[in-house]
Amino acid sequence: MNTRPTDPPILPGCSVLPPMEPPNGSRRRHQADQGTRGKAKGNTGRRKAADRFAVLNAFVDWTAAGLTRAEVPVWLILFRDKKPDGIARTSQADLARRAGANLATVKRATAGLRRRGLLTVVFRGSLRRGPSAYRVHR
Repeated sequence: MNTRPTDPPILPGCSVLPPMEPPNGSRRRHQADQGTRGKAKGNTGRRKAADRFAVLNAFVDWTAAGLTRAEVPVWLILFRDKKPDGIARTSQADLARRAGANLATVKRATAGLRRRGLLTVVFRGSLRRGPSAYRVHR
């Protein structure tokens, strides 16, 4: 195929792949224009993402070892689904489907997370009332 490391990569049936970066730094200009449009100045989005990763790191480092195999994915799914107010709204059947577990296993997992203080049931849902709401704690 390529004999020199400076040659662009070539795929069978193609002469050459398109460049990864647009020429003349136009990508930087485009990103700068996109980044400030409709958003407040500052890096609050980065700070929120860093806070979420800090919570995940702490969960994996200190909390996950004391949980059952079902409680870990249930907590992670609820943590990912929570809104800025800290509440995640989903049914236990949906949790079971996404965690790859049985419904009874998810019920035991949510009860275990409640006992450990990692979860509070804010609203208990049903077929007529909609999905349950959980407050996810760190």
